[in-house]
Amino acid sequence: MRKTEAAIQRCKTMSTLQKILGGKWKLEILYYIAFHDIHRFGALRRQLGEITESSLTKQLRELEADGFLIRQDFKEIPPRVEYTLSALGRSFMDVIDYMKTWGDQNLPEEK
Repeated sequence: MRKTEAAIQRCKTMSTLQKILGGKWKLEILYYIAFHDIHRFGALRRQLGEITESSLTKQLRELEADGFLIRQDFKEIPPRVEYTLSALGRSFMDVIDYMKTWGDQNLPEEK
């Protein structure tokens, strides 16, 4: 493979990854599910604060459709649904952990 072909392939990979994880809240959703043991819709919404119910629903559905989350509906009244990481989602946690560490070391704290 020539160097330019390899560069083009890398761009496609990054473009695909950006499309999958480009939602405003997706990285935070994955972070809280993985590292803070938050699995329920209401707890995620409270943790994220500014997110609307419809936006959280949309981003959770997209993460599930893209294979990062597993949704378990307990078929109870009141409704109880929990989200866990899939194998693909778990494999991405080293990346998120590294991004968090890098940000802690290199980005100024928000005021």
